[in-house]
Amino acid sequence: MYRRRFVAFVGSALAAPLVVRAQAQRKLPVLGILSPHSEEPPEVSERSPFVKRRRELGWVDGKTLMVERAFGEGREDRLPELASALVAKKVDVIWALGPEAAVAAARATTTIPIVFWGVAHPIEQGLINSYARPGRNVTGVAWFATPEIDGKRLELLREIAPTAKRLAFISVPTAASTVGGGRAKIQSSSALAAQKLGYEFRAFPVEKADDFEPAFAAILAWGAQALSVAGTTLTVRARQRLADFAIRNRLPSAFTLSDFVEAGGLVSYAIDWRLTMAQTADYIDRILRGAKPADLPVDLPSRYEMAVNVKTAKALGLTIPQSLLLRADRVIE
Repeated sequence: MYRRRFVAFVGSALAAPLVVRAQAQRKLPVLGILSPHSEEPPEVSERSPFVKRRRELGWVDGKTLMVERAFGEGREDRLPELASALVAKKVDVIWALGPEAAVAAARATTTIPIVFWGVAHPIEQGLINSYARPGRNVTGVAWFATPEIDGKRLELLREIAPTAKRLAFISVPTAASTVGGGRAKIQSSSALAAQKLGYEFRAFPVEKADDFEPAFAAILAWGAQALSVAGTTLTVRARQRLADFAIRNRLPSAFTLSDFVEAGGLVSYAIDWRLTMAQTADYIDRILRGAKPADLPVDLPSRYEMAVNVKTAKALGLTIPQSLLLRADRVIE
């Protein structure tokens, strides 16, 4: 009896280091982050909704999850190379920020799961088959763009600046690239909304940072009386530049993110990007626990927020109606 106990004790003592060694060698899942922004943009900082929610779900950097970061440093043209690098490292899932990143990731792999954020037209760009059944290796939270939402944004602009007739729209054609090549034929919801409201509308495309100054010159030459801007990674990076241009040239402006209003834009009506960003962490959690992207329906925004900048209105000689101020989610003074 004592002999059996001794043998059992020795066996367990010998096995213990093996268990510890096996745990130490156990491969942690790897999350690849693909973004056109510079190192540590706000969306992946320690305080971001994405990181906070990921930790709540138990995915902590270096403990339960490894993170490979691939940032374009402000250059969308680097995304294909960065996406291929993440695939070569055999990450377990790719979190793609923005349409250009999502398309680059989808072109680089048809097997590694991809979760996108900030994509308005995932079907048109060939990322998914449908919202209910994505059917591929891609899913996420759509940045839903409809004439109704753009119409609401331009209605707010009209309410604040009722005499403005000519509306200039800064568009970003590269944000409509498709997985199969070329660009998606997406009818501008801003153009449709502007037409319904009686604006004279003209789009001014930009594809890189150097295109802004020529676009600004063309907008002024056309005699624009108001400005609206597409919400993409390129324009978000240039939000201060865009807001300053609008104020300097006395153009009431409407935007797709409250970040633009914080920079000095006049008004925004947009999705709550913090909420949708946190939602993508839930997708990553489910995929790392075995779910397939093809079976995870693409989510649509459920909450929108309005922001107005009173200081900018005063600089433009405009008065924001009290009724609008009462409806606003954020008032910047």
